[in-house]
Amino acid sequence: MPDRTADQTHVAIDFSAITARERYKLLIGTVVPRPIALVTTRHPDGTVNAAPYSFFNCLSADPAILALGVENHADMSFKDTTQNIRLTEEFTVNIVDHAMVDAMNVCAVPFASDIDELAEAGLTAVAGEMVACPYILQAPAALECRRYVSLGLGRSREIVLGEVVNMHIRADLVDQERFYVDQLALDAIGRMGGHGYSTTRDQFDLPTMSVDQWAAAKRPLARAAG
Repeated sequence: MPDRTADQTHVAIDFSAITARERYKLLIGTVVPRPIALVTTRHPDGTVNAAPYSFFNCLSADPAILALGVENHADMSFKDTTQNIRLTEEFTVNIVDHAMVDAMNVCAVPFASDIDELAEAGLTAVAGEMVACPYILQAPAALECRRYVSLGLGRSREIVLGEVVNMHIRADLVDQERFYVDQLALDAIGRMGGHGYSTTRDQFDLPTMSVDQWAAAKRPLARAAG
């Protein structure tokens, strides 16, 4: 590993002294890559909505909680995703793989509420088993969620915590005895800054060391330094 201590000059940026847009650019440029949730929801009238979000992650396994950050419209009204979750308290997170990139991008188009994004993107809706909103057949994995709690952050954003109650996953991706997921075969993509995306194809293993393993690894270094 190269020694970069010689060129580590940092600048401090006071977030209270810059605009919300500038804070956004700094955050999405440094917190990378971010997983992408292609969220499907269903309005009580039966209209299905699909939209991708990269302010998304897994927070807990017991209970199984996902976090979703949905920005409001410019006039601070709720997006269809937020509104549908508020009305039904259900949503499904569809994991986006490399093969779904173009379809996901179609779902990001700001269509009117009565437009079926899945149909426009050529994706297939499959009825959910434990929630009313559908999951996407082409997604390598989909997590059916019920709203656990919602947090309004000022007027601009809604944070939704959802409890995972059911998962659909492609049979070739999971060892059903060990619950091991083949992440390379999953081929998920991540969001970078701006219009950038990344793949998860370049991976490496780095096991967490025990204290004894760390101490054993330090001894040769200490002897070399001495």
